[in-house]
Amino acid sequence: MTYLLLCAAFVGVAAAVAVAAVRHRRGGGRGHLRALVMTAVVLVALTAIFDNVMIAAGLFDYADAQISGIRIGLAPIEDFAYPLAGVLLLTAAWNLLDRGERS
Repeated sequence: MTYLLLCAAFVGVAAAVAVAAVRHRRGGGRGHLRALVMTAVVLVALTAIFDNVMIAAGLFDYADAQISGIRIGLAPIEDFAYPLAGVLLLTAAWNLLDRGERS
């Protein structure tokens, strides 16, 4: 199994949960979408920085046969799926657990 296929499974599940959560959510979603995109941009930028540093330091690497070959610096593109899946799942959990109670 390649990393790309594994990442597609994680992002697919996260996206399905996020769609279910958006449908469950009451009220407007424009501010929510903006926050989700901003968070994803920050996490992808941090992933790009720190993955490149760790790979350059020799802490880990990937077998070329298991990745797509597309890289951002030294980091394979597959590494960026996990922060995206995390953002989708975290915001989905927030929306699904929000009961609308405000104090």
